[in-house]
Amino acid sequence: ALQTAQLVATETGYEAKILHSNALAPAAGFADFLSLLDEHSERENMLVVGHSPNLPLFTGMLLARAGANQPNPASAAPPQIRLRKGSLARLTLTRGTASLQSLVEPRLVRALYSTSTKSSRRKTSRK
Repeated sequence: ALQTAQLVATETGYEAKILHSNALAPAAGFADFLSLLDEHSERENMLVVGHSPNLPLFTGMLLARAGANQPNPASAAPPQIRLRKGSLARLTLTRGTASLQSLVEPRLVRALYSTSTKSSRRKTSRK
């Protein structure tokens, strides 16, 4: 996750220190994740990089809080969003309520990256 965050930082020109948090460690719980978000609530944007099963589970639980008034049997599995390796999910958090703005699968991420790194000038052969 740290390597991914460093790669994104390099590609986007982010120069500040990357925060490493145990809130996404395998032993972390949803309360730890909420604390992390709360600690940085003054930020306009935040990129969270993590692994399965925590990141998909925490994302799903964050989105499910918006519909918390709907009945949910105690035996039901915790909500989870499918995030493949390399996926990007954009959520908006307003007053504790989350909404999913976009979900981009790895194939599209790779295609967008490859088209953005190509030169806009036509190649000409020199014979």
